[in-house]
Amino acid sequence: MLKGVGHIGIAVKNIEESVAAISKALDLPVPRIWDHPDKKMKVAVLDLKGIGLEFIEDYSEAGAFAAFVKERGNAIHHVCLLSDDMEADLEILEERGVELADRKPKMGLRGKRIAFTRPSVLDGIPLEFSEP
Repeated sequence: MLKGVGHIGIAVKNIEESVAAISKALDLPVPRIWDHPDKKMKVAVLDLKGIGLEFIEDYSEAGAFAAFVKERGNAIHHVCLLSDDMEADLEILEERGVELADRKPKMGLRGKRIAFTRPSVLDGIPLEFSEP
């Protein structure tokens, strides 16, 4: 079942510039940036007292996050909720008529199982469900 908010996912054009700017603005250390060349994506998480700001850069030509940034610029992409029983939570959502992008969990960039709803759930912002 749901355990709380994990992070807010922010898709960005240039992760180095974005995390440097937010770190300076909030007077926080610049977080580590993980590069995933196999997926052509980079990710960094800035911890704000237990809730993360997850920055994602998709440097592929045709990836979903790259398309999102091309259309909207740097913007909030998703809200992540933590779940200790993802299969049950996804089943409940589907029973309630929530459109799922992922019917089964998959491995995310940070090594946790994740699943997304379609953006229609929050009028343009998908929910991500993740293991704690």
